[in-house]
Amino acid sequence: MTGLFAVGEKALLLDSKKRRYMIDLADDGEFHSHNGFVSHSQIIGNPEGVFVNSTKGSEYIVIRPTLEDFVVEMPRGAQVIYPKDLGPICMLADIGPGVKVFETGIGSGALSMTMLRYGAEIVGYELREDFANRAKKNVESFLGTEAMSRYDIHIRDAYEPIDPAHGPFDRVVLDIPEPWNVVPHAESALRAGGILVAYTPSITQAAKVREALKGRWIDARTLEVLHRGWHIEGQAVRPDHRMVAHTAFLTIARFLGKSERGPKLIA
Repeated sequence: MTGLFAVGEKALLLDSKKRRYMIDLADDGEFHSHNGFVSHSQIIGNPEGVFVNSTKGSEYIVIRPTLEDFVVEMPRGAQVIYPKDLGPICMLADIGPGVKVFETGIGSGALSMTMLRYGAEIVGYELREDFANRAKKNVESFLGTEAMSRYDIHIRDAYEPIDPAHGPFDRVVLDIPEPWNVVPHAESALRAGGILVAYTPSITQAAKVREALKGRWIDARTLEVLHRGWHIEGQAVRPDHRMVAHTAFLTIARFLGKSERGPKLIA
């Protein structure tokens, strides 16, 4: 990830209109657009920030893509969770090295690769094999083969009980239509003090999750993340005309385990 660009790496080309193009560098590769083509040999062996020109004279600056870039540009089979929610999910779930996560609703793998980047170990349930395969390809494409040793995906229905052999877990992260149906299974798979995070597009879904998080759960809360950029050009400073507002609600709670103490606190 440092030094000179090499064969097999990803590169991000930015043109004069701030359009972004992500490519996989190959010995005999070429990047083609309506502005002509750029030979990968112009990039390989050069550092980030190199300027290259197409056969029609268009100029590009070349840098390495970040995880944010990859999530936005990567191949997908399902709608992804976007960067504005990925960071907060990992913070709210307290994802870190060695944390064992049960994830379901794998989709295209955006959340998986973010948690893996934080150092988590993931057991994932995905109902659709094509989604699971796409997620694994995306994870390996950006994070490399090492990350795959911490990424264990099963073609299973998360609404069914979680296989005890796959747990116990420190965290449960849900991105499925009816996450409240997984809460009882999470109670059998989470360790005491573990955290559950559910990602739900509608507030009625979030309300059903909150209803399910009664009994052995504490600190339940629901929030949404709004992303507003600012236009700054000299002394002209104002909010952007458009913003990324609602995408989903994040519901978080901590599991108390099987303790029978503190009924007033839990109620």
